[in-house]
Amino acid sequence: MDLSSNCKNSRVLGRYFGSLTFKCAALLVLALIFRAILLSSFSGYGKVDWNILEVIHGKTPLLEVNFGIRKDKFLEVPQIVWGLNNQKIAFARACLTARMLNRTLLMPSLSASLFYKEIDRLQPISFEKVFQFEKFNTLCRGFVQLGHYSDVSNRSAVLELQKGMGRKWTTDRDLDQLKEHTQEPLDGYEVIRVVGKNPFLWHDHWPVKDYAKVFECLVLVDEFAKEADRVVSKIRDLGKEMRSTSDSGENGDGSESSSLQPVPYVAVHMRIEIDWMIHCKKLEQRSHITEICSSKEQIMERVGNIVGLKSPTVVYLAVADSLLEDSTILSGWKEGLIPLEKKKLGVERIYKKYPYLIQAAIDYEVCLRADVFVGNSFSTFSNLIVLERTQKMITMGVTDSCDMDVRWPSYSYNIAGESDGPRKWMTNMSDSSLQAISYGSNVISCSSS
Repeated sequence: MDLSSNCKNSRVLGRYFGSLTFKCAALLVLALIFRAILLSSFSGYGKVDWNILEVIHGKTPLLEVNFGIRKDKFLEVPQIVWGLNNQKIAFARACLTARMLNRTLLMPSLSASLFYKEIDRLQPISFEKVFQFEKFNTLCRGFVQLGHYSDVSNRSAVLELQKGMGRKWTTDRDLDQLKEHTQEPLDGYEVIRVVGKNPFLWHDHWPVKDYAKVFECLVLVDEFAKEADRVVSKIRDLGKEMRSTSDSGENGDGSESSSLQPVPYVAVHMRIEIDWMIHCKKLEQRSHITEICSSKEQIMERVGNIVGLKSPTVVYLAVADSLLEDSTILSGWKEGLIPLEKKKLGVERIYKKYPYLIQAAIDYEVCLRADVFVGNSFSTFSNLIVLERTQKMITMGVTDSCDMDVRWPSYSYNIAGESDGPRKWMTNMSDSSLQAISYGSNVISCSSS
């Protein structure tokens, strides 16, 4: 080959190596190599991601690579117990623990019944009987992963991890224990089985945003979602009738255009059960905080003072079944507020078909979809609803509702707010742990950060 040919080839190669396509490809390869090196040195992984190396060598198309959790190593956790939202937090904590270990979480059992001490009387129910398994994995792909026990190749290759207990078992010690299990030889076991405490009681190492991501992936199975649809439709239909009657009385005839608009409703998580009042009084004494308990009268007054509520407005009361026979919860409300509970709404039979866990899940959906939600800042149920509503608002670009007429506002009736109404409430998505949500707080604001 002569000199002129060499020069010509050099110019061609120079143009190719200087092209935008080559630069992008080179940057991608460098990024993948850098990521592989990081994963190999990071204590939470312990090995090179060979899928990435296969992409670099051209063995695997880039779009087919799963940049997520390993599917050949698993974490198994104890049966998840207690109330619905404590179970949701426990499930999320188990997911995030598996994520740290770079393992797939074996689908855990939830608890359909509600017993705090009689563990042997708990009625187990499979996760996929309540929430959509495949939908969860699709929405959380690359973040956390659920697997079936049938995915395990060797049931005998199990390492038991005993969670520490007591005051000496600090958050740091718990974190060190998890880190140890990301390294050989412990990481070599196909299954790590956590024995001991319910995951709700595990130490927390993850920010609120990580929990919010897991909660976003939890979608009720169609059967229960449709039941929630029926309840919400009943509420809105009754609200439409009330508003139509009111408009007819004021204008002489109903307004056709207004009747076509979806009728908003307020959902109030009314914590006034005897066991709750005993618990919150003791909590006030221990913590020296007075804004935890709320009487029925205080709740009614503060909800009635929410600025901007149009009259008439239907108020759905999410209350314990023991209060359904108490007719006094439906009296004493401000004029223009129409209080309803399951019995008066005519949906009691929908709930009675199911065990406690499903009843609570349906009520959760009804409150979550409300145009206005009012709850107690020391209730896990209320806290998780506000977290999800805050996430919705952030998706819409709203991070502060203090002075704005926003969709999906939430309030805490146990804390005084504007015009003697309840305090506006958004979850602080910048919190480094779920502590405030798990156990409640009166330090709330209408800002998400």
